[in-house]
Amino acid sequence: MNELLQPVTVGRLDLSNRLLMAPMTRSRAFRDGLVDELTAEYYGQRAGAGLIITEGTQPCVLGQGYIDTPGLHTPEQAEAWRRVTDEVHRRGGRIFVQLMNAGRIGHPYLYPGGELPLAPSPVPSGERLYTPGGLLDLPTPREMTMEDIARAIEEFAASARYAMAAGFDGVELHGASGYLIHQFLSDNTNRRTDAYGGSVERRIRFAEEVVRAVSDAIGPARTGIRVSPGITYNGMDESDSDVLYTELARALAPYGLAYLHVSENDTRDITKLLRAEWPGTLVLNPHPRDGDGAATVEDGTDALRSGLADAISFGRLWLANPDLHVRVAAGGPYNEADPATFYGGDHRGYTDYPALTASVAP
Repeated sequence: MNELLQPVTVGRLDLSNRLLMAPMTRSRAFRDGLVDELTAEYYGQRAGAGLIITEGTQPCVLGQGYIDTPGLHTPEQAEAWRRVTDEVHRRGGRIFVQLMNAGRIGHPYLYPGGELPLAPSPVPSGERLYTPGGLLDLPTPREMTMEDIARAIEEFAASARYAMAAGFDGVELHGASGYLIHQFLSDNTNRRTDAYGGSVERRIRFAEEVVRAVSDAIGPARTGIRVSPGITYNGMDESDSDVLYTELARALAPYGLAYLHVSENDTRDITKLLRAEWPGTLVLNPHPRDGDGAATVEDGTDALRSGLADAISFGRLWLANPDLHVRVAAGGPYNEADPATFYGGDHRGYTDYPALTASVAP
C-alpha cells in the first residue's frame, strides 16, 4: 500500500489516510461571508481525504483579505457552515476550518465602515486587491494597539467556538503566507519595539497567545497551526527563518496541538529543523524545489518514507481530483486543475471535476 493511504492519528482523530486536503481560497461566499449548498457539495465530494482543511475563513470583519471569502464570526455563518460539515461527515470525512485574519492584506473596500486594515506595524505590502471594478492598491495598515491585539486574540478564540457550533472537527490557525500571525512573526512586517516586537521571543508572542486562547477555548487536540518559513508571498522577507521557526516550534510544542502544518517553498533545510523540534504530528505541503509548481504524489510519498512528515497536504491535486485517494491507489491518472476557475464563478471548476470511474467510463 502507498504510504499516503495508510492510517494516521491527528489529535484525537483516527484518519483513514495521510492524504490531507490543503486550504485553498475559492471566493464563492457571495453574500455576507455565507457558504452555500454548492460549497457543501464541493467539500463533500472530497470527503475521502484523511482530513479536509477548508479555505481561509475570516474570524472577524477586519480579518477579510479578498472578495467573497467566507466568515465564521456570526451565528448565521456558523449555521451555513453546518451544512458543509454535515455533508462531509455524512460521507465519512473529517474537516477542520482554517481561521485566517489577513491583517495588512486587506482594504477598506471590504469593510462596511471603510476602516483601514490592521497590522503589527504600518508597513504596506505593495499588493493589490482584485475587485469587479479593477485592482486596488492596498493601503498602509493601521498599527495595532495593545487593545487591538487583545481583541484579535479573542476573535480567534470566539471563531473557534463558532467552529465547534458549526460541527467542525477542529481548526487550523493560518500562521503562513503573509497574513496577520505571520506578519507578527516576520521582522520585515513587525517593526514594533514593545512586548510583541524586536527579538524572536517577542515576535512569536502573538502566535503563541493565539494558540493558547484557541486551545483553551476548544482543546489543543482540535487545534492546528500552519506556517510557511521563508516564503516571500504578500511582500514577506524574513531575515532569520531558521531561528524564528525553530523557536516557534519549541514554544508551541508543550501545548500538545493536533498538528504543525508546514508549507515549504524550497526550504527543505528548515523543514528538517522543524521535524527535529516538533514532538507531535507534522503535516507537510511539500515543495522541496523552487519553481516546481504544484506538489506531486511522489513528493508526498518521498517525505513520508524519509520520516520527514506524518501526513501530506495537497492543494491542486484535491481541487482537480475529488477522489484523489482512489486515484493514488490506482496509480492515476489525474485531472489537471484549471487556473481560470480557481476564484469565484459557479460550479465550473468547482464541483464538476470528474471522478475516476466517470473519466474512464466508455
